[in-house]
Amino acid sequence: MELISMAQAAAAHAPDAAAGITGSITMGLGGGGAAIGVGLVGSKAVEAVGRNPGAFGNILTLGIIAMALAEGLGIIAYLGGF
Repeated sequence: MELISMAQAAAAHAPDAAAGITGSITMGLGGGGAAIGVGLVGSKAVEAVGRNPGAFGNILTLGIIAMALAEGLGIIAYLGGF
């Protein structure tokens, strides 16, 4: 009887465990996507400055805005995982 009651208790907690797993996957994918986005923006900004050094200020401004937007999406994914 003890084994049956333990199995019933574990089955009752299974939806909570699944919610924790899906939240972790969401946060991981969101963080990974944000990291890839920031890396791509940074690499393309360096390429652009290499091609046209005179446009450094404009490229820096747009790069910072794009990186902030990418990080913002990562934060939204992190908060949505809870």
